[in-house]
Amino acid sequence: MEIQEKVILIAVQTQEMTRAEASLDELAELLRTAGASVAGRVIQNRENIHPGTYIGSGKIEEVKDLLEETGATGVVCDDELSPAQMKNLEDLLDTKVMDRTVVILDIFAGRASTSEGKIQVELAQLRYSLTRLSGYGQAMSRLGGGIGTRGPGETKLETDRRRIRSRITTLKKELNEVVRHREITRRSRTVAHIPVAAIVGYTNAGKSTLLNRLTNADVLSEDKLFATLDPTTRTLRLPSGQQVLLTDTVGFINKLPHHLIDAFRSTLEEAKYADVIVHVMDASNPDRDHQAEVVYQTLNDLGIREKPVITLFNKCDLPDPWPIHRDKHAVKVVDISALTGDGLDAFLEALSEQLRGKRRYVEAVIPFKEGGLITAIHKYGQMKEEEYLADGVHIKAYVTEGLYYRILSGAFLGDKEKENQNYNVYNSKKLFLKGDNDHA
Repeated sequence: MEIQEKVILIAVQTQEMTRAEASLDELAELLRTAGASVAGRVIQNRENIHPGTYIGSGKIEEVKDLLEETGATGVVCDDELSPAQMKNLEDLLDTKVMDRTVVILDIFAGRASTSEGKIQVELAQLRYSLTRLSGYGQAMSRLGGGIGTRGPGETKLETDRRRIRSRITTLKKELNEVVRHREITRRSRTVAHIPVAAIVGYTNAGKSTLLNRLTNADVLSEDKLFATLDPTTRTLRLPSGQQVLLTDTVGFINKLPHHLIDAFRSTLEEAKYADVIVHVMDASNPDRDHQAEVVYQTLNDLGIREKPVITLFNKCDLPDPWPIHRDKHAVKVVDISALTGDGLDAFLEALSEQLRGKRRYVEAVIPFKEGGLITAIHKYGQMKEEEYLADGVHIKAYVTEGLYYRILSGAFLGDKEKENQNYNVYNSKKLFLKGDNDHA
């Protein structure tokens, strides 16, 4: 039977961090997701976080009294604690002490289902625990169960630094192999001219619900933080007939542990190579502007800039605290409900328009013997007009760069001239004719 923990939440509000109450609300939701209940909360206003105990001595006494009154089994601090802070608090409060990072790591450990996700979570947990082995000794064996003990497990937490570092090295090698396979897949998509739209957003904004609605992906969708971790990619056919790959990424959250960002970097970087970023926001959340800031800051930290962004204000079927929707980072803003499907036609049109802007417009006569080229235009571009006449297929279409240069270099030329022109054009553009022909 899983342990039902009851905890006290603790936060420090400084001049730089003025959102302690809202942050604790989110921490309470994280704990609900992790399977714990909140017995109380304590907020201390200080100029700075106490370097030794996180909160001051007066608040420590207040927390002690609250622990006794409520029968809580531990405390959770809203910031990542240093090893010294965690150990000192445990000694002074004589109870289990956790921080926000432990809770998030625990949720990730419970939600990872693919081998890649499990590797990433274990890697993050081991890196976190490595910095906290010093000085704990027997304390590590007191964890017993509950939040913070899933994933690598108790036996790994009891290993020494050498064994943990050895395990980290092994996991990094395994993860590098996964990354290598993902890069091969990504290159094949590029050669095949298939555009990619990466869905990003704050956790529980409705990304998985959107993917399910558009592609019947059957991804787990719950009203919980981090309901899904493992990235999912599905093919979406736009009303124009063009195919696009939709990739769902892990949700962002305030104070996302840097261990997780490092471990999930390869997954998050799917957005880096996307043609369009689809930013899903929860329109019903009063804290949505701050959530958007977290998303854009995380994207910036990952080096994802200058990408066109379509922002979807989701959950518009729910009461909206601020009905005027703006996003200065977005090229287009659309109100939707991923649950009911409202607004999705407008989103698909916006996505088509954005992808069309990344295409080259071409009018050409394609020889009948180049039938594979016509097939490729239908599959990877947008055919506007197509007429079969005596001299060939007359087309007007929006096509990818690769298809554009294939048409430019070969449609009107003889075989020998075509071969020479192909080499010159493709060499100058660093494109690979063979790859295009393979998918034509």
